[in-house]
Amino acid sequence: MLHLRVIAPPDRSEAVADLLATEPGVTHLAVLAGAARQPCGDLILCDVVRESADGVLRTLQEFGVEAQGGISAADVALTISTAAERAAREAPGSGADAVVWDEIAAKTGEQTELSATYLVLITVATMIAGIGVLLDQPILIVGAMVVGPEFGPLAALCVALLRRKGRVVVRSVQALVVGFLAAMAVTVVSTWALTAADLVSREMLLAERPLTDFIWRPDALSWVVGLLAGVAGMLSLTSKKSGSLVGVLISVTTVPAAANVAVATAYGVWHEAAGSALQLLINLCAIVLAGLFTLAVQQTWWHLARRRRVAG
Repeated sequence: MLHLRVIAPPDRSEAVADLLATEPGVTHLAVLAGAARQPCGDLILCDVVRESADGVLRTLQEFGVEAQGGISAADVALTISTAAERAAREAPGSGADAVVWDEIAAKTGEQTELSATYLVLITVATMIAGIGVLLDQPILIVGAMVVGPEFGPLAALCVALLRRKGRVVVRSVQALVVGFLAAMAVTVVSTWALTAADLVSREMLLAERPLTDFIWRPDALSWVVGLLAGVAGMLSLTSKKSGSLVGVLISVTTVPAAANVAVATAYGVWHEAAGSALQLLINLCAIVLAGLFTLAVQQTWWHLARRRRVAG
């Protein structure tokens, strides 16, 4: 359930309140006339079940509330109310499967910023994975996957492509490209430094690595894993289920490959660098395509659900 706080212009307040009152998924409606000062208007408070939230927000925007007022939403952690239970029963669909598109767009849009924190995290993740590649240690690879922050820009890219937000697409691609290039460049330098300190060597890369050599050997399963990761990532984002854990799944297909590119480049093992780069490209494309397809299916499903509700 979401808690909505709406500032409605006085000339539209009554219409907005009436709209919310007739929506079966809305409950706990309160209108405070003249309570808002900046911008001026009436303050309308209500709770809305997630399966109705997207339609309610869209209708409020069609009323032009955001132009002269404002709309904000926050998750409700706990609601003890018979009225809320009734709203959940009467609203079509399941709250666990509901998609609130404005919420998703806002959340992913924030993750496209090419910040210092993002660059540090992706660089640290790639450096850890690079050491894991040389030592043939899956534990270090998993640690790098936990640190990797690239799930945010990938998710934002999928949402922006679906909603045709060109600027967000550019920012997402920029964050991914600059982030990975910077991380790989630093990892190349760090590999040289570790080699100079006699902590790692080229022979470690060329030795048999049965636990991690899959990273630079792309095959059909690479595409399959990328597709599955994209589906899981988008579902976790839209349903708010285990997002951090799914981010680890996304990283298993990206950060280790980027790290292997860097380490192989540092030692001049070009065939392995090329294989890792191809692995990274395949996985990124598969994640984006699968994520975009998943979002499109969800959008179509909810559009049909709203049409069935109107027809009924």
